[in-house]
Amino acid sequence: MSGTSERRRARLPLRDIVLMVMLGVVFGFLYWALVQAWNGLAVAMGPAGDLAQHVLLGGWLLVAPIAVAIIRKPFVGIIAEVIASVVEVVFLGSPVGPLLLVAAAIQGAGSELPFALTRYRRFGWGVYAASGVLGAGLVFVWSAFRFDWYGQDILALRLGMQLVSGLVLGGLLAKVIVDRLHGTGVLDEFAIGRADAALRGPVARRER
Repeated sequence: MSGTSERRRARLPLRDIVLMVMLGVVFGFLYWALVQAWNGLAVAMGPAGDLAQHVLLGGWLLVAPIAVAIIRKPFVGIIAEVIASVVEVVFLGSPVGPLLLVAAAIQGAGSELPFALTRYRRFGWGVYAASGVLGAGLVFVWSAFRFDWYGQDILALRLGMQLVSGLVLGGLLAKVIVDRLHGTGVLDEFAIGRADAALRGPVARRER
């Protein structure tokens, strides 16, 4: 009986599925725009242009923590990242090709793991920060193999820049975005809104 109830709680209602897909599609276009910014920054940085990807990497992590914080169910961060990568590859013609889906799954897994370790119950600044750092760190391992960065003198510099970008753009910025959206009331029907209402309920009853 308890196993059945657990499975029911793990299922995504239609509105959560629709939101997850919408977030993936929207961020797929935003990620493509970020690629254009990356190209421009690489040109502006001249000989150091190859490091531009590490400066902006955290931006490609955003959808996972946002989806997780709103829906609060396992794997939604990974799925949202993969959907975004599908949009980039299939509809926007990303030159990376299918390998982008692999990177997206790694990013999503790293970004979601800190929330999963709290059983999707804690959403403070520290958890978001860990999300950004871990997402950036895991995909760095993949990228370093793919682009043969191991053995380079600037490997530590690459890693440091990417972790900072993950912390700021992929972690802390995600919390700012979620908090702003939550403040508008548009998320009240999702898990984030229900959790907030449950916290306010006892206070409101005591006040009455």
